[in-house]
Amino acid sequence: MERIICIIIGYVFGLFQTGYLLGKWNHIDIRSQGSGNAGSTNALRVMGVKAGLLTLFGDCMKCVLAVLICRAVFVGSHADELPLLGLYAGVGATLGHNYPFWLKFKGGKGIAVLAAVYITTNPWMTLTGIIVFLGIVAVTRYVSAGSLAVSLLFVIEVIVCGQMGVFSLTGSLLYEMYALAVFIGALAWWRHRANIVRLVHGTENKFGSKKKDA
Repeated sequence: MERIICIIIGYVFGLFQTGYLLGKWNHIDIRSQGSGNAGSTNALRVMGVKAGLLTLFGDCMKCVLAVLICRAVFVGSHADELPLLGLYAGVGATLGHNYPFWLKFKGGKGIAVLAAVYITTNPWMTLTGIIVFLGIVAVTRYVSAGSLAVSLLFVIEVIVCGQMGVFSLTGSLLYEMYALAVFIGALAWWRHRANIVRLVHGTENKFGSKKKDA
């Protein structure tokens, strides 16, 4: 039951669509411009740097808050499972961000939320994720390539850290955490499937391009 509660809490927080709300504040429906995506990359391209950064911050914080609340709720009864329950909250926040029911399930792609999942899972993982993301985007100028890379890296790092005992989980609980990490990573790749096709065909727009971005 605690796992379901964490997913629900995460989903509720994930429903806060920062980019969409900022767009409405500026009399813009961000989903009808640029890529039609409600995430931070499209907010940056449609409304500028300030809006992009605010969207990134808001989308990160909603996941962080969801995880912190879940940990506070279960610290007394499930203290040994907090890393796992936090990841369940992260899954819920990702689903709420990507598929908000109040916007007809049309939200973002979950990368800003993934950044928050990184932060709440392990600080060192966060550092490597930032380095890899910024490095790939700097070299290729493809935000989608950086996003895909850190999604895969997240799965690898969770498994490596789990095997090293970083999360203090064993047995089925540890493999459960691996499964959640794979789900989050796979969902990110699924949400970027159109970008993957364009990357393969060399038609993906680069960061800073004036063309319509997806």
